[in-house]
Amino acid sequence: MSRIDQIQELLKENPADSFLQHALALEYVKQGDDENAKHVFETLLLANPDYVGSYYHLAKLHERCGREEEAVRVYERGMEIARQLGEQHAYSELRSAYEYLIY
Repeated sequence: MSRIDQIQELLKENPADSFLQHALALEYVKQGDDENAKHVFETLLLANPDYVGSYYHLAKLHERCGREEEAVRVYERGMEIARQLGEQHAYSELRSAYEYLIY
């Protein structure tokens, strides 16, 4: 059974588990399946916009696919959420990646 299959089985038991959704999206990224990864990240962030780590990975995915404007929007949203939550480390990582992209 593949890692994706294992995570999907766990998600059947708890479909709202943000950690598992994030892990599934990362597995799709590892396999080069950007469309499924994008879908999972976006679905996760719609249901749980406070899951700050997913903003970074979704924005990086957009960058890799040549969608810089979308990446900028995702970084900006992630920084806003991180600031609201007081997640300074996440904010700094998002800000660094954002600045690297726009400069």
